[in-house]
Amino acid sequence: MVKNVQIRLTLEEEALSGSLKKRTAKYLGISENSFQLKVIRKSIDARKPLIVFNYKLAVYIDEPAPSNALSFEYKNVSNAKSIHIVGFGPAGMWAALRCLELGYKPIVLERGKDVKERRRDLKAINQDHLVNGESNYCFGEGGAGTYSDGKLYTRSLKRGDVRRIFESLVFHGATDQILVDAHPHIGTNKLPKIVQNIRETILQCGGEVHFNTKVTDFSIQNNTLKAIILNEKNEMVVDRLILATGHSARDIFELLHKKDVALTAKSFAMGVRVEHPQHIIDSIQYHCSGERNELLPAASYSLVEQVKERGVYSFCMCPGGFIVPAATAPGEVVVNGMSPSKRNNLYANSGIVVEIDVNKDIPKYEKFGALKGLEYQKDLERLAFTSGGRTQTAPAQRLTDFVDGNLSADLNSTSYQPGLNSAPLHSLLPKLLGSRLRQGFKAFGDKMHGYYTSEANIVGVESRTSSPVTIPRDEQLEHPVIKGLYPCGEGGGYAGGIVSAAMDGERCAEAAMNRL
Repeated sequence: MVKNVQIRLTLEEEALSGSLKKRTAKYLGISENSFQLKVIRKSIDARKPLIVFNYKLAVYIDEPAPSNALSFEYKNVSNAKSIHIVGFGPAGMWAALRCLELGYKPIVLERGKDVKERRRDLKAINQDHLVNGESNYCFGEGGAGTYSDGKLYTRSLKRGDVRRIFESLVFHGATDQILVDAHPHIGTNKLPKIVQNIRETILQCGGEVHFNTKVTDFSIQNNTLKAIILNEKNEMVVDRLILATGHSARDIFELLHKKDVALTAKSFAMGVRVEHPQHIIDSIQYHCSGERNELLPAASYSLVEQVKERGVYSFCMCPGGFIVPAATAPGEVVVNGMSPSKRNNLYANSGIVVEIDVNKDIPKYEKFGALKGLEYQKDLERLAFTSGGRTQTAPAQRLTDFVDGNLSADLNSTSYQPGLNSAPLHSLLPKLLGSRLRQGFKAFGDKMHGYYTSEANIVGVESRTSSPVTIPRDEQLEHPVIKGLYPCGEGGGYAGGIVSAAMDGERCAEAAMNRL
């Protein structure tokens, strides 16, 4: 017999071995030796000083719990029909894996390098301020997802099987803890190996993955995609193409726009990164002073406020993490955040961004048509570059100085390796962003007492929250005009994170297969 139960443990009980089974036995009124447990979901409730761990359990009474072994039926596709995939981020990877399950050969084309070679270019941008436009925190094996916190939370529950994506990650090397945690994450230190394992699965089954292979043109005849041009010289004939290039592949948007392929401008969000010492966030969220209890993870937060009819909210919060330079071209500064698996860095950072309605908020950019949001992004990233010192040094300000409109005489220490330059972000940022951010930070300080502090820095600019362009598609996930083209994932405007992009990749693979 199987029973589902909810059990709550205090911090003291959580620290004691066997307390979960003991509490379950007492709750059900049965012997501890008569059942086995399987944890379905685990979360922490820290809203009150008495912190509790919530467990959702499956209790197997007088019968064994099922095995946790996972398996996927990946077929040998060496001689199967091909589906071409551009981009090897989460959308492209799971499109390729789904092709293997469906019996089709994925041919993946990735502009960047594999994860091992990619590390050298990340070192160059952090230490030498050198940006490689084809290999950086956004481009390369695994896309922006490889060097990220690996947060797996998604609201896209109706778009596909979320647990299936989690199980695939575990199958390829992630800890099975992600199957039960309410807010699962993997960590930037563990993601590269998982990405390599996914590549090996594809290759072992007869698929192909080509690095340093950039799509530079499309051959379109009679509104049908016939071929793609690689590295400006090599033509590859394609029948079905899944375009999963990510939200930062601006050259793809510009190429499609130049070829009069239908695109639409999409609303997005921009702002800054805010960085606090982690102990401040811990003390607020866990109602503690000094170090947090060792059983508790680095505390996170989620904040939102309506300011002048626009949402101001936290985005990609990274507890125990660090800020990284996410530029994809020289002459721009872009910041993002990530965390290692243990989330044991001294700092907590989060994007704090403002909603931008592209049809109302940026009228000066109307001349750019579908690319107006993209051009707005570019201008702010160039502004960050010049105000940061024309290197990857980022413009920054103490949080209280930003709100009060004062240039910071000095800055707090930071996790951002290229370094910070004191700059008047309160006057440099457009009023659309700056005035709302200043009001938003004050409101956040009222919600989280201690959050609004001079010990925090804000760092500019956080501009790549999502794609500012949508590549339209019909009910069959195919471009409504260009046959054979399947816009996919964040780059198409259809996802907002690792899991939603992976699910969209699977759906596009299924759609492309149905048309073959």
